[in-house]
Amino acid sequence: MGTARFAVLGILIVVFQALTSVSAENPTCIPGFNSDMLIFKVAKKHLREGMRLGKVGFTDCSDRTRFLLSSDDSHFMVQEDGALTVKKHVVLHDGHREFFIQSWDSQGHKMTIPVRVLHYGHHHGNHHQNVEHHHGDHNHHLTGVHSANNTESAADPQVSVLHFPKSGEGLRRRKRDWVIPDINVAENDRGPYPLKVSQIRSNEDQIKRIYYSITGPGADQPPVGLFTMDRNTGILYVTQPLDREKQAKYMFQAHAVAEGAGNAEEPMEIIVNVIDQNDNKPVFAQDTFMGEVSETSPIGFEVIQVVATDADEQNNDNSEIRYRIISQEPELPSGFLFAINSVTGAIRVNAVGLDREKYPKYTLEVQAADMQGEGLSRQAKVILTVTDSNDNAPAFTQPSYEGTVEENKVGALVLKMSVTDGDEPHSPAWNAKFKIVSGDPEQLFKVETGINKHEGILTTAKGLDFEKVSKHTLLIEVENDVPFAIPLPTATATVVVNVQDVNEAPVFDPMEKHVTKPENLAINSEVVQYIASDPDTARKQTVMYKIISDPAGWLIVKKETGLIKVKSSMDRESHFVKDNKYTALIGAYDNDEVPATGTGTLIIQLEDVNDNAPTVEERAIRVCNKKSAPHLLSVTDKDGPGFAAPYRVSLQGPSKTNWTARMNGTKTGIILNLATELASGEYTVVLRIADNHGLEQDSTVQATVCDCTGEEVHCQGRVAGGTDLPVILGILGGILLLLMLVLLLLLFARRKRGEKKEPLLQDDDIRDNIYYYDEEGGGEDDQDYDLSVLHRGLDNRPEVFRNDVVPNFMVAPQYRPRPANPDEIGNFIVDNLKAADNDPTAPPYDSLLVFDFEGGGSDAGSLSSLNSSSSGDQDYESLNEWGPRFKKLADMYGGGEEDDML
Repeated sequence: MGTARFAVLGILIVVFQALTSVSAENPTCIPGFNSDMLIFKVAKKHLREGMRLGKVGFTDCSDRTRFLLSSDDSHFMVQEDGALTVKKHVVLHDGHREFFIQSWDSQGHKMTIPVRVLHYGHHHGNHHQNVEHHHGDHNHHLTGVHSANNTESAADPQVSVLHFPKSGEGLRRRKRDWVIPDINVAENDRGPYPLKVSQIRSNEDQIKRIYYSITGPGADQPPVGLFTMDRNTGILYVTQPLDREKQAKYMFQAHAVAEGAGNAEEPMEIIVNVIDQNDNKPVFAQDTFMGEVSETSPIGFEVIQVVATDADEQNNDNSEIRYRIISQEPELPSGFLFAINSVTGAIRVNAVGLDREKYPKYTLEVQAADMQGEGLSRQAKVILTVTDSNDNAPAFTQPSYEGTVEENKVGALVLKMSVTDGDEPHSPAWNAKFKIVSGDPEQLFKVETGINKHEGILTTAKGLDFEKVSKHTLLIEVENDVPFAIPLPTATATVVVNVQDVNEAPVFDPMEKHVTKPENLAINSEVVQYIASDPDTARKQTVMYKIISDPAGWLIVKKETGLIKVKSSMDRESHFVKDNKYTALIGAYDNDEVPATGTGTLIIQLEDVNDNAPTVEERAIRVCNKKSAPHLLSVTDKDGPGFAAPYRVSLQGPSKTNWTARMNGTKTGIILNLATELASGEYTVVLRIADNHGLEQDSTVQATVCDCTGEEVHCQGRVAGGTDLPVILGILGGILLLLMLVLLLLLFARRKRGEKKEPLLQDDDIRDNIYYYDEEGGGEDDQDYDLSVLHRGLDNRPEVFRNDVVPNFMVAPQYRPRPANPDEIGNFIVDNLKAADNDPTAPPYDSLLVFDFEGGGSDAGSLSSLNSSSSGDQDYESLNEWGPRFKKLADMYGGGEEDDML
């Protein structure tokens, strides 16, 4: 039994050793890089673009030979077959450069390996052997690879294979550390198309038939059909060349569907990065750049900056631009007057010799090339205009100037100053500007540049005072708009300004004087003495006073002293008073040949006195004669609050019997009520109202009593004392007829009386006389004519007074202007009606008009008795005796030369 046990134990030991031996002979495959670190040895420190350094070994324990590898250093690139190449120009300043390469196995696990690029001269030991190091029991090794021994065929047709990530708990949860690597595809690839870029696989394809597809932009969304996938194999194709500048990345979803069973995997996101190629030239911001450079610009002065851009990927040699100047025209006085910063494109002055008078313009041809100046290029022009420098100082045409200006004038022209400048006309170096250096501490003057930019205009900024300073001496300097390019002296000129004395108006102190007076100040009482002083102290003039504006005519001023007195009674309630203030303008003038007048404002604060009795506003009411409602009448007083409410009221005359009146609770209104029942009609109620100081006045209210009851007044029937309209019309008609009859009687009596009245002139007074004129213009030599006869009409009636013309010896009254307050219209009409009634100068001018008597008749017969008969009864021969002036008439009617000719 024990022997059997030992035998079994021995067999088990032998089997275990055999299994161990088999395991040692066939080790398990571990996905990852072939070593823990890669060293690539190079013979040069300068590594050019495209240089191949070697190959990176990697496996995922499958039959794949192409993997997605990437470098964290943008200067190096790893192909899918593991080939490591230089992407950008690299310089090994320290003799070596280190970076990392990453990849992913079939399960999506990221793996990283450090890489060192080592220059031969920097390596200690044999420079021509590949070194491999083993680190203890960890079996890690360091592999050295000589770049010259690494070659690989570029015709490998295999592509990377992406497996759907494994998930736990069905399709709902994916492993957190699973990373799907991006797919990189170079733009502008020449094909042939469709071009394989990758392949996806599902682990379920070993037991099920899987169909693959993609969705998203570039697949079934715009741009549709750019990427396609083989339904059976899962190979991803690109159907046409890509353009990174149009779209740099594509993202879509990969799907795996089992035949007859739905989704075999969760959708997998695929990212395709478009790798940039140098397919775009730099582009200048403009074809021609324009700039200016001063002829005195120092070396290194930046003139202008040209800018170009490249559409290729940024931070890449494909878009790394360098600038240079290709040509300069003219190449005088040197071909290298300008230089350009190759990185920024800033053009600067590189040598002396700029001279605007000789070479006013330069044309530069500038080139911008990518790949750090070694790739694609484009040219642009830069035109530089040499500008004049301020190397000539402006100078005054004369060293001193003198001008005269009247005092008190602001902005008055004093004089103009001209300058000269040798720089280019109308340039900033030629344009002049002026400044007062000294002599004007109070800033009384200002100097400006004229329109032509070469003239200084001196004017007054404030009013000058002859009595204070009669002469000002200024020092004015001139400069250019831009500073001098070289040290130059500044030109100055002396300006003497003489102040001309003018007659200045007297000045009131204060300009606005306030006084307070009672409104009932007696006439001829003193208000205030308002005096002014004459600023022309040297002239020793006399100041006199006058009223300029006195709207109400209340004041008078003494001409010599300025003492203002009351001329007529003042009234605080007048419309000329605003807010209890009356404003008048007082003038002060001197005795110069052309007097100057100054104005002062006098404001009189009028104190109220009790000079207005209260009145009732409502002058007409309507009430019912039975159970009438009381009426509230408003009481007003023009006086101020101290002489107004509370009021008192009492009824006067017959009104006491039929009416009752009392004040309301505030003593500002009257409650009027009908006490007895009256017949309908019009009644006058007299109310005597007194203010709180006892000043009283009677006011009448016209009350219309209607035959009704209560508060609502309805006057349906005739009021007492009233008459129907037909009756009224009949009465008016009778009165009119009576008046017409009276007028007719008066006219008849006046005419009859006029026939009997002795005329002003006697009947034997004949005014008409026939005079014989010996010749034209002879005059009345045969009889003296008494002109006094013409005046006998009025001279004989001394009792007649002719007043049908405007009297010129009476003062017209002052009419009240129309008030702004509508409530004052009634008082305005009454006041002006009284003024018009008492106005002797207002038309019409009624008077008795007396006409002179021109005689009772004429001894001469009627002209109608004359005729021009041809019967021959008339003797016209006598016409020849009347002289040569009637000869023609005698010839026509009496015969003569014409008859003799017949």
